[in-house]
Amino acid sequence: MTQGTDKMPAAAREDAAAGAPPIEPKGPAPATGLRRVLASPWLVFAGRRLFGVALVLVVLVGLTFCIVQLMPGDPARVAAGNNATPEQITQMQHDLGLDKSVAAQFGDYVSGLLKGDLGTSYTTEENVSDIIADRLPYTTELALLGVLVVLLVGVPLGMAVAVACREGRRRRLDGGFTLATGLVGSTPEYVLGTLLVLVVGIELGWLPVAGAATPDALVLPVIAVALGPVCTIARIVRRETAVVLAQDYMRTARGRRLPARRLYLRHALPNLLTSTLTVAGLLLAGLLGGTVVIESVFAWPGLGTRVVEAITLRDLPVIQGVVLVLGILACFLNLLIDIVLGLLDPRTLTGKAGP
Repeated sequence: MTQGTDKMPAAAREDAAAGAPPIEPKGPAPATGLRRVLASPWLVFAGRRLFGVALVLVVLVGLTFCIVQLMPGDPARVAAGNNATPEQITQMQHDLGLDKSVAAQFGDYVSGLLKGDLGTSYTTEENVSDIIADRLPYTTELALLGVLVVLLVGVPLGMAVAVACREGRRRRLDGGFTLATGLVGSTPEYVLGTLLVLVVGIELGWLPVAGAATPDALVLPVIAVALGPVCTIARIVRRETAVVLAQDYMRTARGRRLPARRLYLRHALPNLLTSTLTVAGLLLAGLLGGTVVIESVFAWPGLGTRVVEAITLRDLPVIQGVVLVLGILACFLNLLIDIVLGLLDPRTLTGKAGP
């Protein structure tokens, strides 16, 4: 007892000598309600993702301005017309604000964005926001249908091939699938679109190849947009499904002779969705860029055809506005994929997802 009290502080020894109970050290204070809310994984996840989106948007604004400024040609000369005199071109440069320094032009651009003003077209004098509002529904329709085809065809196709070729079966089917999807998936969208126009539209005459006058005019553009991503997603799903099917719990489920529908839809599919959606988010964001290219091939009246016209005419506000809007859509599409991943696998909220 004496040896234990010798190691105590003087005040504690005095309390012990007086018969007072020893004072227990206090532990960490319990978290308050506010601290618990601030430490919520969903709140931390939302803050991290929103900060990332804001950072990407800042970079996107800078890049759109710089890339457009580096494009060759004089937009004032194009806007003034081929027969314009040097004085008229100089006046047009002043009217468009192109005689200012690059820093001043960037300041005007950012100031307009903060006010919700994307500027005015140099060639048609329309408000860029109105141009985008008129064309965006066509691009959205094409992109959403493309996404739907990618998910409804790519995921089942990859799962079916993985199931058919599991444990080394049907090697020829597996090899042919890998070769075909690799070849088509690596072919640029405009090449696929041109081939569809030549073969299906012109040679066979089955479907219209330009415009948006009839519903069947959507078929070829949607196929051209979705074909590459379908092949890529199918390959990813096939690989992930093969990994899932090799797990012990799947062997156990097969040993219990569960129905195929329950085995693959309830046990295999949920376990491969997380990794598949991670890559799908990148592919679907890239699909927006493919949509712009395909619109030009099929003369689809969306943002793609308008931005190609703007590039030809050096219509800087239209180029900047369209690229910015497409970039914002891609950012929020990736944010939506992150939210879905968080709902499917809460470990992704803290960055600890994995086996």
